[in-house]
Amino acid sequence: MPSTARATHLTRRGLLAAGGALGLGAALVACGGGKDDKGSTQAAEKSGPWKFTDDRDKAVELKVVPKNIVAFIGTAAALHDYGIEVKGVFGPTTVKDPKTGKDKADIQAGDLDVTKVKNLGNVWGTFNIEEYLKLEPELLVSAMWDKDVLWYLPPQSHDKIVKLAPTVALWAANTTMPKALARHAELAESLGADLKDKKTVAAKARFEKAAGRLRAAAKARPEIRVMIGSASAELFYVSLAKMSADTAYFEELGVKFVKPKVNAQGYFEELSWENLDKYPADVIMMDNRSQAIQPGDLKSKPTWTQLPAVKAGQVIPRFTEPIYSYDKCAVLLEDLAEAIENAKKVA
Repeated sequence: MPSTARATHLTRRGLLAAGGALGLGAALVACGGGKDDKGSTQAAEKSGPWKFTDDRDKAVELKVVPKNIVAFIGTAAALHDYGIEVKGVFGPTTVKDPKTGKDKADIQAGDLDVTKVKNLGNVWGTFNIEEYLKLEPELLVSAMWDKDVLWYLPPQSHDKIVKLAPTVALWAANTTMPKALARHAELAESLGADLKDKKTVAAKARFEKAAGRLRAAAKARPEIRVMIGSASAELFYVSLAKMSADTAYFEELGVKFVKPKVNAQGYFEELSWENLDKYPADVIMMDNRSQAIQPGDLKSKPTWTQLPAVKAGQVIPRFTEPIYSYDKCAVLLEDLAEAIENAKKVA
């Protein structure tokens, strides 16, 4: 984490990076997608031409379907779930295992085998342009939290990088989870994924069932208030649900969230640790990314340990930057539904 990233007032991009509150139609030339010996989805080989219109309303057209793809780690993980593999990644890909001291896959990598991709920049503000060019990139894909800004590309080299190869950006804000899921699935399909594959169909069905469960839980327990939190050494961040695709959808399903008095940027409120009890909450969703301080490491904060939700054991992880595949998002809905179903009213 760059030392400049933790100012009292952070930009949305800086906060997310530092660990705070987050056209189809290529021709098929081979047989349909199948399964490998481990049951994972395989993408069908597709030829060109290739066209995809991203969330900037930018149509990207290529003579052939891109194979040398580089993507933000969470986007790469989503594509992997559809059988689309990338050559390189950027963003939190590996983290040191405190027990072994060796690198292991970051939580944002999902099921992606990080040993089989080129890591171009593991921390905020880094992106190895020389190694990027060696991959002969045909397409770069990333999330978008701010209009026309590709997530996790260093601000100082962002404009240079996006000129080196065609780019696709998909909203992670200003949308909801189902829309984000649909867009990632559309991109994967354009690249060769078979959305009728049994694994994908089952994952989508599980997601829809989980959404129904969360809606029912929220309706049955309207008294339960949920707070969206993220911890740093100096501050505690309380996020506004409607500003992120995941929590905006949870709110749409009926979940009652704490509504902080957000700063001028509108995404979150920064609380000192002394004021941590400002908002009563029955359940706390905590940013589970490696950049954020985790609940188990907050025992030295008396105001944290005295929160009713903490004392009741009603703290759950929040995947602040979801992997937008049905397989990964279904679990998020199920976990929140279970937390609300079992929560005691403590605040």
